Amino acid sequence: MTPAASPRGRGPAAGHLSIGQVLARLAPEFPELSASKLRYLEVQGIVTPVRTDSGYRKFSPSDLERLRTTLTMQRDYGIPLARIREHLDSGAGDGAVPTSIIAATRRYRRDELLSASGASATLLTDAVSAGLISAADSYDERALALLRSLVALDAHGIQPRHLRTLRQAAERDVALVESALAPLLRRPDAAGRARAHELAPELVRRLDDLRTAFVQTALDRLSP
Repeated sequence: MTPAASPRGRGPAAGHLSIGQVLARLAPEFPELSASKLRYLEVQGIVTPVRTDSGYRKFSPSDLERLRTTLTMQRDYGIPLARIREHLDSGAGDGAVPTSIIAATRRYRRDELLSASGASATLLTDAVSAGLISAADSYDERALALLRSLVALDAHGIQPRHLRTLRQAAERDVALVESALAPLLRRPDAAGRARAHELAPELVRRLDDLRTAFVQTALDRLSP
């Protein structure tokens, strides 16, 4: 989704708030909130304040509630901003965080991770030693999915130590994307950095498409 530009040239209706007023309303709940954070959330499409003729932002009561919901979901559950925006734009933004989103941010203790993935303690230890999974007190859904894949590969004799090159290739991909987006990342404005974060997943997907094509070509050579 491309964040919408703020409307201009309209007089704000009664009840609209300035940035300072929004900060005053939300500061008791979110003391770290700043004007720059509000502008970043605008760039990300969380809110679309109207502008006065002088160019000042004015936030509606709906904007205020979207901000409160967004900040709560980030603070309490660590939910990515893109998922929060999808939730708000779906029309379900009534202040309640859906259980489906909470479940996606669940954390697993070591024993829970092993039970949910079907992995042995040795396999998890080997995965940590190979740098495929970071050692932690608790693990997220991404670690669970990765460990399940390792279980399936281990059944065919492909062990974590064999997969170090995959991790290294992923790190090279990230470095390549970071280099490509460096001009945007160096920009001092929030819009430039937001655009870089928006483009990064797309570039990674393109690299994945190429890798898949290369692997398929190699597999074709194995066919009789």
